Amino acid sequence: MNILSSFPFRHRDFGLFWAGIFLVNLAVQIEAVTIGWQIYGIGRQTMTIGESAFLVGLVGLAQFVPLFLLTLWAGSLADRHSRRGIVMAALVVEAVCVLGLVAVALEPEPDVSHIFIIATLFGAARAFLSPAASATVPMLVSKQDMPQAISLKSLAWQTAVIIGPWIGGLLCAISTATAYGVTAVLFLLGLFIILFMRTNTTPERQPGSQIEQIKEGLVYTWQNKIIFGAISLDLFAVLLGGATALLPAFASDILQVGPEGFGILRSGPAIGAVIMALVLARWPLKRRAGIRMFLAVGAFGLATIVFALSRNMWLSVAALAALGAADMISVYVRQTLVQIVTPDHMRGRVSSVSGLFISGSNELGEFESGLVSRFIGPVLAAVVGGVGTIGVTVLWAWMFPALRKADRLDGADDRDTSPLPAHPASSPASTGG
Repeated sequence: MNILSSFPFRHRDFGLFWAGIFLVNLAVQIEAVTIGWQIYGIGRQTMTIGESAFLVGLVGLAQFVPLFLLTLWAGSLADRHSRRGIVMAALVVEAVCVLGLVAVALEPEPDVSHIFIIATLFGAARAFLSPAASATVPMLVSKQDMPQAISLKSLAWQTAVIIGPWIGGLLCAISTATAYGVTAVLFLLGLFIILFMRTNTTPERQPGSQIEQIKEGLVYTWQNKIIFGAISLDLFAVLLGGATALLPAFASDILQVGPEGFGILRSGPAIGAVIMALVLARWPLKRRAGIRMFLAVGAFGLATIVFALSRNMWLSVAALAALGAADMISVYVRQTLVQIVTPDHMRGRVSSVSGLFISGSNELGEFESGLVSRFIGPVLAAVVGGVGTIGVTVLWAWMFPALRKADRLDGADDRDTSPLPAHPASSPASTGG
């Protein structure tokens, strides 16, 4: 069965949203590669390898702080206003931020403080974009189509992660200003495509103040121990095992492959993730989802260790690809659980909590890796992170037995096999872990 004809693109607005978000994801990847390479290059003029990697990690921290402060409020807004409108407004801000990076790149001696300020504004825009975009997808498809929709949305992201760093590396070899300019164009093209969506993406307004609604979303997430266990597992596993901030150091000084090789390394995790996303779109996971997610997170940690110890470019890429395939399984299970069991009027808030955990794992993971690298070097930092990820996996499997036993992901309503019933407060699963 053809995965493209079996579900998604017969829905016009899902197709438009998928295409627009793909271009946005591509822009995000080129921007991330460019800013990491630029910051690392500036740092290496006066700093050691570890100190330069730490400087790159600080960029992740600069983006995480506004995410942490704004995401819950942004999720509440996504449950009260047009989700498409919020996505479009966030994209405008991100495009303006990238144009600011173009201006900084054209300076004879770029000021690092200006880059950090723009990165902070970029993180603020992402705080609003992420929950609104995640909560939009369920409004465009049926509940039964949700697992494939999520898989294909992840496919758009991971395909961009493959292509984007490679393009970013090539553009960085020309100039950072060129790379940022292409990024701005992609943001605007994605915005233009989403503009043509017709579906009403404003959820039914619920009573209560924003503070009350934010509290409701937090309580709902906490009471569903399967959801809470899944997103917290991702947080700590990637927080410890994330090696993204270390890739400039590996490309420049350990593997010595330059900006082009850096782009290939950045694409490595997505190569495996795209292959796995295609497999999951064709053959969705329907049973034993929890145990498979734990096995995948453990494999993520093991692949991180292999990457850290490798001195061969292609073995490093293969390890990163295995890491990405394992992470794709975790993302697929987590996002499907969250979207299927959450009522539409709460999806923005629950997605914001999930997004906060994801952002914490990514941005803080980069900061943690850079910080540890400053003291023990990038190789040992990656090894320690991989070992830590495996340890977290074992601990979480013990702490969240309901998550370990989570079974179905197809939206079935059978109480014996569905991962969570509709009302978590009355469910045994909601009190487990």
